Amino acid sequence: MAFDLSSYLDRIGLSGAPTSLATVHRAHATTIVFENFDPSTGRPVVLDTDSLADKMIARGRGGYCFEHNMLLKAALEEMGVDQVDLMLARVRIGGTGDDRPLDHLLLRVTEGGRPWLADVGFGGGGLLDPVPFEVGVESDQAGWRYRLVEDGPELVLQVFQDGAWSDMYGFAPEPVPTIDVEVSNWYTATHPTSSFVTGVFVGRRSPDRCLSLFVFDEAVPVERPVGGASEVAEIARSEVPTVLAERFGIEGVTLGADGRFGLAAP
Repeated sequence: MAFDLSSYLDRIGLSGAPTSLATVHRAHATTIVFENFDPSTGRPVVLDTDSLADKMIARGRGGYCFEHNMLLKAALEEMGVDQVDLMLARVRIGGTGDDRPLDHLLLRVTEGGRPWLADVGFGGGGLLDPVPFEVGVESDQAGWRYRLVEDGPELVLQVFQDGAWSDMYGFAPEPVPTIDVEVSNWYTATHPTSSFVTGVFVGRRSPDRCLSLFVFDEAVPVERPVGGASEVAEIARSEVPTVLAERFGIEGVTLGADGRFGLAAP
């Protein structure tokens, strides 16, 4: 079935507006929330285009990186961009250990003959806009600063915060086949030690702030305004459903007697 681009554009608030990689990227990043309620509750994460469109467009759900960026890929290809390549990365926040899996998906998009790093799936702290796929070129995005640097055979996406450049993730700048993405998605969504299985991650992006919520043994909201330091708090687990509804627009989250969170249909 052909991808319904008009429904996608309606979902991200661009109905009837001019579209480009830049406009679609920012609209998607600031409209569709990041959430991992399917892997955290044992539901399968399916990446075919029809399933993604049903979940994230028709039913208004969010998703995690594999879902966000595969949906963006389908939209960009329907728009007729030159080329969209899949690439896998290791998240470096909190360290750079090689024991970390390739559990993040990003896109290299060629538009008008120029390559860009596109990524709408890095939670509350991710990109607003595509970044030039060039080492050392700084991208200012409504006051947020990002760049790509080299580290041996890898490229590393960095963000400027707290007065210094910090690594977000590193990746080999080589396209991977869809089957590799499927395997990484399966591992991330099902492995018993995967943090996407053992905890809840939620993120919402706006031009002026990054908002995230991490729930493991404790529930920790993190908010960073543009140009400011992160504000980290701790809330009771019983407060999580209310915070998700009021701050992230996610309704229907429940806290079970076993202490696990669930998300009612859709």
